[in-house]
Amino acid sequence: MTLKHSPLDSNHRALGAKMVPFGGWDMPLNYADGTLAEHKACREAAVAFDVSHLGTVRVTGPDALDRLQAALTNDLTRIAPGRAQYTHLLDASDASVLDDIIVWWIDAERFDVMPNASNTDDVIAALGGGAVDVTAERALIALQGPEARRLLAEVFPAAADVGRFRVQELDWNGVACTVAGTGYTGEDGVEIAVAAEHASSTWDTFMAAGFKPAGLGARDTLRLEAALPLHGHELGAGITPLQAGLGWVVAWDKPSGFIGKEALLAERERGVQRRLRSLTVEGRRPPRAEQTVLVDGEPAGVVTSGNFSPALGHGIALAFLPPEVEIGDEVAIDVRGDAVPAQVVKGPFVEKK
Repeated sequence: MTLKHSPLDSNHRALGAKMVPFGGWDMPLNYADGTLAEHKACREAAVAFDVSHLGTVRVTGPDALDRLQAALTNDLTRIAPGRAQYTHLLDASDASVLDDIIVWWIDAERFDVMPNASNTDDVIAALGGGAVDVTAERALIALQGPEARRLLAEVFPAAADVGRFRVQELDWNGVACTVAGTGYTGEDGVEIAVAAEHASSTWDTFMAAGFKPAGLGARDTLRLEAALPLHGHELGAGITPLQAGLGWVVAWDKPSGFIGKEALLAERERGVQRRLRSLTVEGRRPPRAEQTVLVDGEPAGVVTSGNFSPALGHGIALAFLPPEVEIGDEVAIDVRGDAVPAQVVKGPFVEKK
């Protein structure tokens, strides 16, 4: 398969990034200082991620709102233009989460729908005619960390003022940008979409301002500490919003309904057969995806994501377990034949500063 390349590809290579395939793209896994250093920099200071592999599907016109309302689970009328919303696109037959999405409501008749890297075509198909893939036209840079807004204010003050889950179109020295107060690390920050031809100079400006580059490795450990789901792990085929503990993104009563509503209603009525739980493990030995979770010594579930938590200094995991397993219960994870004790806890594992 031919991999797609970010408009920032040359910037990453100049910084010595280790590049890996991800969702059909060639993206940086980490840079010279390594994933642990990048993770720490995001928790304590500020980093820049290239997230250009995420899709941007533009939906415009007088019927744009109605089309999104009829397809997606959440209710956009809860917000307004200039805001962003997290939502799901479901499979009509079994209410599996085909994709989890951020919608940027730019103005009355323009929405930028942000699917995961490999799901753009599915989202376009669900939204129908008039949904246009504009991913290749822009780069998307995520600035994250407790110092992100302070550093950004030194070079792009208006962007630093965009609030959490707010969206604003801005002019930055003659360059048009769309800025949203969204992210995927558990820390504060913004994501900035900029035309591809201006991406390299924009990235370099952020590097000069004091942001550290961070790759997919740190992005994954950060989102896991924040107990945020990853499509293909905590969401995907056979996994519904109710199983994932994300029922709050479902607007059951909106007049338009949404794709997969009947199947999801049926699951709600009969009760879910499993729930996503957060687990902590003593010691530095990390749990991993696909490992079996034991309840009273018997196989009862499977780890969906697991790793060593740099912030906490021990292993953490997300796993689907029977609904009767509660927070505070003791379980075990089969780590290469060893039953490693674990405890069910309330997520997130790490709260933002």
